[in-house]
Amino acid sequence: MGVLNVTPDSFSDGGLYATTESAVECGRRLVAEGADILDVGGESTRPATFQDGLTLDVEEEIGRVLPVIRALSAEFPTVPISIDTYKSAVAAAALDGGATIVNDISGLTYDPGMAALVAARKCPVVIMHILGQPKDIPAEPVYDDVVTSIAEFFHRQIEYAYRLGVRDNQILLDPGIGFGKNASHNLEILRRLKELTDIGYPVVVGASRKRFIGKVLNISDPLDRLEGTAATVALSIASGASIVRVHDVKQMSRVAKMADAVVRGWVEEES
Repeated sequence: MGVLNVTPDSFSDGGLYATTESAVECGRRLVAEGADILDVGGESTRPATFQDGLTLDVEEEIGRVLPVIRALSAEFPTVPISIDTYKSAVAAAALDGGATIVNDISGLTYDPGMAALVAARKCPVVIMHILGQPKDIPAEPVYDDVVTSIAEFFHRQIEYAYRLGVRDNQILLDPGIGFGKNASHNLEILRRLKELTDIGYPVVVGASRKRFIGKVLNISDPLDRLEGTAATVALSIASGASIVRVHDVKQMSRVAKMADAVVRGWVEEES
């Protein structure tokens, strides 16, 4: 899953793809580099965005993502596009414009209309774990057991989604690396990821360029966290992750392909 941030303030590439033209060109490059899915987001989801009260209104968010989704879905009709939003109105507009997946960082907790929308559209949904609401993620998160807490959250939200009409084959789970977790929590999630993949749904891992990698490697610049990201990608696949969400698609698609060959087996194609 290639990350395409149509935002001026993303933590890793803020402003690089803030225009429709630059974002569409980025999408083309990500597909050429091996992205199987494009994840388009119009609002930065770094904690500071919410803590500073800088969240976007619905119309502005739609205005950022919709032209990009329309252009890329027309140009690459076989490449699924996910809309990275926790607002049902944005998700609805994106699905109308050609997106086919909803990636909800709130795990269906923020907008009461999101689960019903997903059920009605019969589209896949990524249910991500987050501690609290996007606007009040604690600066110093505390868990008795972070992985157990995430698993319990998933079971609650899956049951809630069922009640609204979402079916098993629509659900993907994301442990929410970096969303209400400190570096130790993030490392523990990756170390014990199999406990979450064993729940029985495809698991998405989004550790790319995140702060805990910088903390472990003492690298402040997110753009310089390639090797650390590669380690998280390989280890996530080894623990059963189905999708890795990354910024550096060219390099990480190679890491994923190699890790996948080891974990799931590889047969040389006949010439």
